[in-house]
Amino acid sequence: MSKFYGIGVGPGDPELLTVKAVRVLGEAGVVCVPISGPDRDSLALQAAAPYLPAGYETMELSFPMSRDRSVLTESWRAAGEAVAARVAAGRVVVFLTLGDPLLYSTYGYLLRYLKRHHPECPRETVPGITSFGAAAAAAGEPLAEGEESLAVLPCAYGLEAVERALDTFDNVVLLKVHRRLPEITALLAARGLLEHAFLASRVGREGQFFSTDIENVSAGSAGYMSLIVVKRGNDR
Repeated sequence: MSKFYGIGVGPGDPELLTVKAVRVLGEAGVVCVPISGPDRDSLALQAAAPYLPAGYETMELSFPMSRDRSVLTESWRAAGEAVAARVAAGRVVVFLTLGDPLLYSTYGYLLRYLKRHHPECPRETVPGITSFGAAAAAAGEPLAEGEESLAVLPCAYGLEAVERALDTFDNVVLLKVHRRLPEITALLAARGLLEHAFLASRVGREGQFFSTDIENVSAGSAGYMSLIVVKRGNDR
């Protein structure tokens, strides 16, 4: 039966896909690969590759790294129309995304477009393991316990929200930290929180590493796939 699936493949380790994700991938006729540029490899496709059948079609969907709303809207429209056409033709179409499809993923924009413009298109989301969940597991550190609160937020466009989160929540997960690592380090140091934090990079992939010495980790060595967990517990 034709259908559109959004599949979270986890942080990058093929062994961290769910049983359902593996089953659906085995039925895929078309595999959507989101790209932000013509030369960017798909880490999500690498994670899913062991479970894909022979002869599937790869469909690259362009999602530019832009803050221009008109550019983004057009990319969502083009992707949505391409997906809807293949589902209407009887194909099983899967959209691969690292982590979970509904957490800071371009899949969410595509899903919204299909809901609005192609409500007849059957669709289903298969959740995946988040990078910070996998990082906490690998580090052996609970993200939250008892009545502790937890915030998860990206750092790509500024640290105002980070400061508010540190004031409000017991534990904080910071995503997309590589470009602002010096600023984040200074902020944590000023608040006396460096000893309560650890950095994880490339979780579930080759080159995975963890550090509690965040001050001595360079943005270059951390790389794009990096996050920071600040664990204060309820000692605020």
